[in-house]
Parts: sequence; C-alpha cells; structure tokens
Amino acid sequence: MSLLWWTCVFASEIDEYAIDTYKKNYWIDSNMDIKDVKVEEIPQHDVLCAWFPCQAFSKAWKRLWFQDETKWTLFFEIERILKKHHTKYIILENVRNLVSHDNWNTWNTIYSHLKNIWYRLTPTPIILSPHNFWIPQLRERVVILWIYDPKNKDKDLIVDVSNLKNKDDNDIYTIVSKEKVEDKYYITEKEKYILNAWDEFYKNIKEKVIWFPIRFDYFKKKSNESMPLRKKEFIKRNNDLYKNNKEFIDKWSKKYKSLKDFTPTQRKFEWQAWTSISSLWEWLIQFRPSWIRVKKPTCFPALVALVQTPIIWRYGRRLTVNEAAKLQSFSNDFIPNKNDQQAYKQLWNAVNVDVIKFAAEQLFQQ
Repeated sequence: MSLLWWTCVFASEIDEYAIDTYKKNYWIDSNMDIKDVKVEEIPQHDVLCAWFPCQAFSKAWKRLWFQDETKWTLFFEIERILKKHHTKYIILENVRNLVSHDNWNTWNTIYSHLKNIWYRLTPTPIILSPHNFWIPQLRERVVILWIYDPKNKDKDLIVDVSNLKNKDDNDIYTIVSKEKVEDKYYITEKEKYILNAWDEFYKNIKEKVIWFPIRFDYFKKKSNESMPLRKKEFIKRNNDLYKNNKEFIDKWSKKYKSLKDFTPTQRKFEWQAWTSISSLWEWLIQFRPSWIRVKKPTCFPALVALVQTPIIWRYGRRLTVNEAAKLQSFSNDFIPNKNDQQAYKQLWNAVNVDVIKFAAEQLFQQ
C-alpha cells in the first residue's frame, strides 16, 4: 500500500497557530479538543496516527507520568476511539524515555490495555531516528505499531529494522543551503565575538579532547566539603585545565576582559568534537540554556520546542525554517507558519515524515 493514496478524514488540535498551519497545508479544520468529541462523530477510518504530548514522559519535564491528568489522559482518549471503531492500523510516536520509565511499567500498561481490546503489537517499542534514513538529525523516538487482529492478538508483530543507517553516515550539509538566506538568520556581532573567543581558546590550549564542560568561573575556584561530589569533580578538572595552560589562559582572559561581557551561560563551553576538527568554524553550535555546545557536523541535535536553534558556524547563521522542515522530511511545498517562532515550535514538535512513512509501510505489510 502506498501512503500516497490515503486521505485524511479527521484531525484534532487545540493550538490556534497549529490549526492555522494544518488548514493551509491539508485543508482540514482540526479546531477541536479530542476530549470533547463523541466517538460516534469521528468518521470511519483505516489508520489512526496519534502523537499525544510528550511532556508527561520527557525527561525535560516534571515526571508526573500517569498522574499527569492533562497530558497522559490523551492516551486513554485514543483507547476510547479504538474501542468504538476497531481501527485496523495504529501508529503512535513519543519520546524515547517512554520505554524505560518506571522499570517498563508505563510500557506494560500501554501494552496490556491494547491487548485487552484485541490489538497485536511489537513485543517492545521500536526506536527510530531520522538519521536512520539519511536525514541528518539525531532524534530518537519511540514508535509503537498496532494492528487490530483479534484472532492473532497474542502473536508478536514483527518489524524489520535491520538496514538502518548510523549517525556517522550522515552529513548536515546535505540539507543546508549554500546560498545566502534572509538576514534574520545570521548571528549577531556579539555572538560572533563570543564564538571567536572560544575558538581561540580551543586552538591554543594543549588538551584537544575535552570530555567535561569547561566553566571559566571554575578555573581558580576552590571546592569545599559541602559541595556535591559531581561539582567537586568539575572544579578539579577545570582547575587542572587552567594550571596546564595558565600562561595562555591568563592572556586570553585579559584580552576578553575576564568574560565580563558574557552571560553566565556563555561563560560555559562544552566540546563534543573529540579530535576530528581543530576549529569551531567546522562544527555545529548551540547556545543552550546551560552552556555553549559544539557538536560534530554529521547530525543536528534533536530539534526541540525550546529556543535552541542550531548555528552553522561555517555560514555564520542559524538553521532556517525551511531547513528545519527538511530535517523533519516535510515536502518542498509545505507552507510553514508565517510567525517564525511558531513555525520552529511546530516543526520541533512534529514527527519526522520519513520515520513515520517507514513505520507505516512496515505495518501495512503485516
């Protein structure tokens, strides 16, 4: 079965910006809260795709899990629909942390609920990421596939994931435009100043493999007994780095005014490049809430709803909205929301099209 021949008959969304984007691209009014919809009003359908909010599962949020009444209960809304319609094919996507939470009890609850209404599932969730399909984004997600099959509900659903690609098979420049983009995407002079300072730092220190976060404020800091062990270790490593490069670091610190013009976050630096490059210019950069991070240009980090848009230092700019859409395997004719902040948010929250296409084709072959 080709995915090209399926027609969407129903969608549910409560975010006004997402509703607008959905309507412009797919000509469906999704403006309805699924909790308020009677299952009898949902048209008959062959496939149900569901992506309930991941906040109840993600490590980045409070771990409310099953107790999260506003988010987790959406799973039971899915169950409510299935009990009525016995939808043949189900595709669910969520954060990877769903799998291992509470010693697998969360997964076991999902599994048992679906078995009880005659669905076949894979014995464990499938973990897929765009990088498995030559899309340069490291975004591991749980994909749960179900098929309504009362006679065989106790038989495992088997999915072939033997030919997936590795992270190092990818290259971010396969989706990054070499042409000039709109001025709004280019980094500021202040950001250039900060990144050039850290580039100079890395080029001149003796250590080329740095496997701990560098904190400028720890270079001369002393630990005390009341500190957690982890913090003591960070302080010691930064102390050792400073002592081993004291002459250069003192000159560097004076040149950049002891980083007084940097925010607390910009005074922290994480190098995830090992020895494969010698300059920030060759790498991918993020101004994260915690520190500046430098990563290998094989894959972009997982796109997230928070404002951490990756910087392609080679071109001195951030990832554009259109490039973000490519990272999620959206087609070239996709119309992003005209508000950039909302467009990024929607793409960050979206599922990757190629990942779901692969999962669906595996499911339809059963």
